[in-house]
Amino acid sequence: MEKPTDRVEFETMLLGRYTINTRYRRDGTRMDRSAYVLLSRLSVQGPMTIGQLAEAFGLDTSTLNRQTAALLRAGVVERIPDPDGGIARKFRITAAGERGLEAERTANTEGLERVMQTWSADDVAAFAGYLERLNTDIERLDGRPWPRP
Repeated sequence: MEKPTDRVEFETMLLGRYTINTRYRRDGTRMDRSAYVLLSRLSVQGPMTIGQLAEAFGLDTSTLNRQTAALLRAGVVERIPDPDGGIARKFRITAAGERGLEAERTANTEGLERVMQTWSADDVAAFAGYLERLNTDIERLDGRPWPRP
């Protein structure tokens, strides 16, 4: 690992492994990762069609059809007519979905707080800034910006 980017690659690989793990969660539970990401997007952006979701995530519609079907069965999203009058129906997060998303986000935040309990507030803020910068640069190159609250 001669270059700093070699270390970044290795550490982001490990981070991806840990973020889907429940080891730092007190309750030992977690929401399915795809559900969490989809609900997060719908919560920030509002109702979206399958086509809009496919474009936003760079996934094919069959994948999103499976994922949204599971969310519909769980009662965390609902299909609604397009508020803008379009033909396609849109998916909207339900109140139960918002509650589940908030519970998941709170548990994730509490887990991160446990991991970073010895970090200074300045270190946590700097790390958050670097993560945001990394993500926005990835989004810029990918052409798919993620709306932020």
